[in-house]
Amino acid sequence: MNKMTYVNAIMTTNVISVAPNDTMDKVHSIFQKDNIHHLPVTENGKIVGILSYSDYLRLQNSFTLFNTLRSEVTNLVLMKSLLVKEVMTKQVAKVQPNDTIEVAAGYFRENRFHALPVVDSDGTLVGILTTYDLLNYAFSDN
Repeated sequence: MNKMTYVNAIMTTNVISVAPNDTMDKVHSIFQKDNIHHLPVTENGKIVGILSYSDYLRLQNSFTLFNTLRSEVTNLVLMKSLLVKEVMTKQVAKVQPNDTIEVAAGYFRENRFHALPVVDSDGTLVGILTTYDLLNYAFSDN
C-alpha cells in the first residue's frame, strides 16, 4: 500500500446526502434502502454536518425501551418530527481530494472517525472516504 496515494483515488464519489431541514424519517429510509453507514449533511453543496448509522440507532433506541409495535409507531412519529439539523454532528473533519491517504488515516486514528467527507477547495462535497475504503485499498491485489 502506498501511503502517498491521493484520497481521490480511493474515495466514493457517488455520495448520498441529506439536507439540514430533512426529517429523520428520510434518514431512516436511506439507511434501510442503501448499504451505507454515513450521511453527509449538505446545504448548497457544502458540508454542514454528518450523521452516522450509529447516531441514528442511538437516537431511535433512546425513545423506546422495548421493541413492540407501539414503540415502533412512536419512533416513526418522532422521526417524522425531528429534523436532521437537530441530530447531526456539526463539527466535521474533512479532507481534500489531493490529500494523501496517510493524512486521512491520521484523522481516523486520532479522532476515531469512520468517515471523512471529501471537499474541493470551495468546500463543496465531492466524495466520502471511509475506513472501509482504506481497508479495501490496503488489502486489494493491486
